[in-house]
Amino acid sequence: MSLNAKLIKELREKSGAGIVDCKNALLENDNDVNKSIDWLRKKGLSVAAKKSGRVAAEGLVGVHVSDNEACLIEINSETDFVSRNKQFQNFVSDCARIALTTDGSIGSLLKANFINTANTVQDELTKNVATIGENLNIRKIEKLTLDGPGLIISYVHNSVSHNLGKIAVILSLKSNADQNSLEKIGKKIAMHIAATNPISLNIDTLDPQIVDKEKQVLIEQAILSGKPKDIAEKMVEGRIRKFCEDVVLLEQTFVIDGKSKIKDVLKQNSNELGADISIDSFKILILGQGIEVEEKDFAAEVAATANN
Repeated sequence: MSLNAKLIKELREKSGAGIVDCKNALLENDNDVNKSIDWLRKKGLSVAAKKSGRVAAEGLVGVHVSDNEACLIEINSETDFVSRNKQFQNFVSDCARIALTTDGSIGSLLKANFINTANTVQDELTKNVATIGENLNIRKIEKLTLDGPGLIISYVHNSVSHNLGKIAVILSLKSNADQNSLEKIGKKIAMHIAATNPISLNIDTLDPQIVDKEKQVLIEQAILSGKPKDIAEKMVEGRIRKFCEDVVLLEQTFVIDGKSKIKDVLKQNSNELGADISIDSFKILILGQGIEVEEKDFAAEVAATANN
């Protein structure tokens, strides 16, 4: 059977597969592009299955902001090299945009229609695993919505492209102040969040279990150092206050001036602009945070590869 160059080009554009795979697909399916796409997907699933066991701790965090809504998404790859791949970058950006229209769960994102195709996001993920050649994993999604006047600000640290990088923050400010002023203030606070990674906006919303766990650790340390339990419990009260100052955003020291608390920065700017400014919410994603990467013996890995 003869192959038409236009069909091969069309199949490549629709599937993202290589020339040889497209040729084989068309030969196997009588030059039927739609059947060939299905054939390649099945092949892609096979390739993806082989790669699914590999640890994916690199990749990108993407941001998408639209009016009063914003979304962060983390998509992992096996190597940092992939983060510079334009195909992968486009996929992360598109997924962030689509995720904003979902309920924020990974399951609903995977079932959603991909942009300008008849495919689902899961289909596109599988296709990218096959064509990029690494295990890819949509790991986290964070969303926030601002009700009322104010502004949502985003910040990307270690940016590799527009709204793509290694650390990303979205922050919503409630205020009637002008948008340009809020943008300047919000950008600095978002940069602070990227640097300090707070786990709570204020003390009231800090998870009591986290505080209790920290308290027990500090008490045990004091007891092991020879202090009686009742003394140890009194000793840790000050340390717990310091712990809260370290992890609660409004209590943290502003990294940009090194002396003011964030709550005081907001108060000062509110006075200067003549309008109250408050932080409604914030979200942060740090690429690969919490992923355990196995340390390998490089020499043993080379030897094992040579023996295969």
